Amino acid sequence: MNRRTRRTLWIVAAVLVVLAAAIFLRSKAPPEAARLLPESDGIVYVNVKPMRVFFHKELKPPQRVPEYQEFIAATGIDWERDLDEVAVALHRMQDPNGPNGPVAYSMVLVGKITGKKLNSWLETHATARESYTGHTIYSIPSESRTVRVAQIGYDMVAVSNTPTPEQIHSMLDRHSTAAWPFAGSTLLRRRYSELPLLSMAWGVGQLGLPFSDDCDASRAGSNDGEQMGQLGLPVPKSCSISVLGFSLPLKADSTIVASVAPALVGSLHLRVEEETPSEEAASSQASSLNLLILVARSFTDRLANNPANNGLKELLKTAEVSQKRNRVLVTARLSPSLFSGLASGESSLPESSAAPK
Repeated sequence: MNRRTRRTLWIVAAVLVVLAAAIFLRSKAPPEAARLLPESDGIVYVNVKPMRVFFHKELKPPQRVPEYQEFIAATGIDWERDLDEVAVALHRMQDPNGPNGPVAYSMVLVGKITGKKLNSWLETHATARESYTGHTIYSIPSESRTVRVAQIGYDMVAVSNTPTPEQIHSMLDRHSTAAWPFAGSTLLRRRYSELPLLSMAWGVGQLGLPFSDDCDASRAGSNDGEQMGQLGLPVPKSCSISVLGFSLPLKADSTIVASVAPALVGSLHLRVEEETPSEEAASSQASSLNLLILVARSFTDRLANNPANNGLKELLKTAEVSQKRNRVLVTARLSPSLFSGLASGESSLPESSAAPK
């Protein structure tokens, strides 16, 4: 083998190593939609494509309200068919009684959802427009809030209902650097590595914010809360979390890492991990969650047999709680029947308990 041949082989080997390293790094990187999100208190991501394949036999076509049907006719976009990915940033609001409630949202939507027809719809419904980094941001009124929308790529749309345009500006700024696989917000960089591989849906940070209820500044921190109020500083709120009618022993600002990944044939594996201040707090939290699961099992055993109730029973039956140092881990199995039943309204739970307040 002559020197030129050896040199060529070394170059080819080096290129292959670089390509393999790049592919490996990309496989470890967060999805681009999540990397575009601004700084936030929590992040939720759903890869709709595999979820749609997993649930397509179970889910029934929902009844469409006239406004949504008009949107489909005007834009040609059907979210159920055309949406592939959703990444949502949760922003905690200082005033939970304000227009945004306890939380505002910034979102990146990916799929066959952009184009001239959407642009025309935005032009028609916008009350204000802003040009930023070569993109047009449309301001759409929604009740007492303003929703800002911008098409940021051939298959991406950025949306934010925060009080100021800072968050949507951040998403447009990040779009120019999104090719770097480990770009993203502080929360994403810090927590993404804790998620299991192949997760179809996941969340990190203060995921309880949208489900927070009974916020009460008087219970926020005894003397510390009073002193902060006297100094004119924002008083932290103590909020409980309510899901499906059950009040969870979690604070809205609890740090949580949650994921849904494929498990056994026909089911998904749910994993929720909470980080607590100490091992003692984790032990107390684990005991409270175990008790809650026992109570919930007893309650759901009396429910009628239908897809939603049977799916909920399976979720509770397979739920397990464990503790490791200052962390509490909850795992369970999810079946498609739980979601299909809830979507079709077949749950026997009381109406006031069927959705978070």
